[in-house]
Amino acid sequence: MYDFLRALPKAELHLHIEGSMEPELMFKLAERNGVGLRYDSVEDVREAYDFADLQSFLDLYYQGMAVLQTADDFHDLAMDYFQRAASEGVVHVDLSFDPQAHLSRGVGMRAQMEGLLAAMEEARQELDLSTAMIMSFLRDQPAASALDVFELAGPWHRHLSAVGLDSAEAGFPPAPFAEVFRRARAAGIPGVAHAGEEGPPDYIRDALDLLGVIRIDHGVRCLEDPALVQRLRDDQIPLTVCPLSNVRLKVVDELARHPLPALLEAGLKLTLNSDDPAYFGGGVLTNFLACQQAFGWDEETFRQLARNALEEAFMTEDRRRALLALLDGATGPGSA
Repeated sequence: MYDFLRALPKAELHLHIEGSMEPELMFKLAERNGVGLRYDSVEDVREAYDFADLQSFLDLYYQGMAVLQTADDFHDLAMDYFQRAASEGVVHVDLSFDPQAHLSRGVGMRAQMEGLLAAMEEARQELDLSTAMIMSFLRDQPAASALDVFELAGPWHRHLSAVGLDSAEAGFPPAPFAEVFRRARAAGIPGVAHAGEEGPPDYIRDALDLLGVIRIDHGVRCLEDPALVQRLRDDQIPLTVCPLSNVRLKVVDELARHPLPALLEAGLKLTLNSDDPAYFGGGVLTNFLACQQAFGWDEETFRQLARNALEEAFMTEDRRRALLALLDGATGPGSA
């Protein structure tokens, strides 16, 4: 099954590029930029990955960002992840980034965008990896700040495949961000949003109704609301589920107790993703393998999950057709 899952053409739809920073790169960039770290070694950083909840993860996550200061840093961060992902059979990445977290440190939008866009082009040319950019807003910051950032990013709107909503969910409903998502839609930029991870099912409904999003990141708590489940099933709204993230952040106690099988049984359109792979135990392939071990799913189930992601990724239709053909060819009878 390992060889089959590794060869399966996979798309990563829920990936925070800042959360892909391995400790080795963190120390390298800290030395490059003269940034002091509170940790003495790579091992010390990894030991800090025992999170109590989402907020305890975010505390470390934002500390790690301090080493990102120049366009070269953002380029190196993204390429480090792209190379790992491509080696594990990932063929497309919808990359999210958090500009507010960098702007608040004095790192301008130009450095962020130029570094990430350069890496995305390099990945296309050297790795045959297609990518798309999602500019996410921090929901625990004022909605006015999100509006300011959206306007600040105006010169790069043509490069944005979507806007998103992320960071601490509990106590931060989607409603205040309706205006910035409306402005994005008016500019031809769709929306996605984290909802139903730590927050209640109502956050999922509000993300759909008030923000007009076309995709829900996480969404695992939808099962608490049967009417919402029916709506998600009927409309085939994709959920970008992150199994190992949910375990690490104590959304579930262990993977065997994850609601993924129930979500599948309910007929929802699911994808498997890594979220923040450096912090949560590995990339998309690791999440696929963990689910196979926990749930005993067969090849057809994983084939459908991979197809869901390719169907819902932000990419050109020509690229989508090519990758779906690759999926069919790579996973045909006897190919494993």
